[in-house]
Amino acid sequence: MKLGIGIGWRPEIADEVEALPGIDWVEAVAENLCADHLPASLTRLRERGVTVVPHGVSLGLGGAERPDPGRLTALAERAALLGTPLVTEHIAFVRAGGARTASPVLEAGHLLPVPRTWAALDVLCENVRIAQDSLPVPLALENIAALICWPDEELTEGQFLAELVERTGVGLLIDVANLHTNHVNRGEDPATALDELPVEAIAYVHVAGGVEKDGVWHDTHAHPVTAPVLDVLAELRSRVSPPGVLLERDDDFPPAAELAGELDAIRATLDAGRAGAAPRSAEPPTALAPAPAPAPLPASGPAGPDAVRDRVAVAQASLLSALVAGAPVPEGFDHRRLGVQSRALAAKRADVVAKVAPELPEILGPDYRDAFLAYARARPMSAGYRRDALDFAEQLLVAGRPADNSARRRLTYWWQDRAAPRPPRRTTRLARAARSVLAGR
Repeated sequence: MKLGIGIGWRPEIADEVEALPGIDWVEAVAENLCADHLPASLTRLRERGVTVVPHGVSLGLGGAERPDPGRLTALAERAALLGTPLVTEHIAFVRAGGARTASPVLEAGHLLPVPRTWAALDVLCENVRIAQDSLPVPLALENIAALICWPDEELTEGQFLAELVERTGVGLLIDVANLHTNHVNRGEDPATALDELPVEAIAYVHVAGGVEKDGVWHDTHAHPVTAPVLDVLAELRSRVSPPGVLLERDDDFPPAAELAGELDAIRATLDAGRAGAAPRSAEPPTALAPAPAPAPLPASGPAGPDAVRDRVAVAQASLLSALVAGAPVPEGFDHRRLGVQSRALAAKRADVVAKVAPELPEILGPDYRDAFLAYARARPMSAGYRRDALDFAEQLLVAGRPADNSARRRLTYWWQDRAAPRPPRRTTRLARAARSVLAGR
């Protein structure tokens, strides 16, 4: 199926997305959609014939545990609600710990790289097949950006992706911005990766912006698309004609005219990105032949599937503990890079919590960020961002903060309302408002 040119749909730019000319399809973050109804904007786009693809961020298919059935069911429900031709996720792990490591489960709040080893590939492939069996439409997986390298990797990114496709028949969502990020941060040549991966398995392509600071490229999705990223898109286009290309923007949204300009630059790059012979046309996942079933791992012994998962679990838990819980840096990792990644994870937590609970920075004012970062250093995230916001507020209140009585009262009411099993009644809200007015006299 030919998708065409698309853009990431976000509530903050819903009106702009609807008004942009030449948009064939959009992608929406699956976890941000309710299972039983769509935002009005997406409904209108679908009525116009615009395809909507759900893009998952929380499955953690590269993690040591098998995919959570509840998360798979939720993704399948959103696929059915949207009538989408495919769903997408990431080649990443997002949580670690638990029973396999006899340690608490930690949430990264971010997509972290899977080690490119045969053991990690075995685990990933089994997880992918479980997900494929649970979804009503084909699955495509995205390569991620990374600040850090795993020691003793056995495969290049292209080889890893090729093996994954060969074993599972999964489609690929190739993010050219992530290939550029890994070029700057890990010295990996995007052209080599494109030469090694099966371009015929590409379902669609992501293009996004970022920024370089102190020799490290940050894949922010909050900056304009740069020329080097478009150069990688041109490299890909010289090899294959992708079924779809999508512009991602997740923060610091520019005016609609700037979004339109970036889309025009993408179109121009696709038109100009030919080298020599006409590129092949990529086939979407629906056209891929079923992959042959791999030989099963032995059921027991040192090479059995549980033993492999246990080894992957220990490695991932050690890394994530170092990133979010102050544990020692595992052997072989770059201490400086892990420090950069750790600070980036804490900053992202602060930013996302401020979005899901905007009352917190409003109540705390300029003290919000420093207070949250201090909390994050001592309290790894063990659930989602909304739970993180509640835990942060609770810790402040237990410590008798904020110092201002009015702000502490507002924070108390905010926490009580959201921690309670049901919202406060109207009479309760009115009584609180009256007390606040009297207290301010």
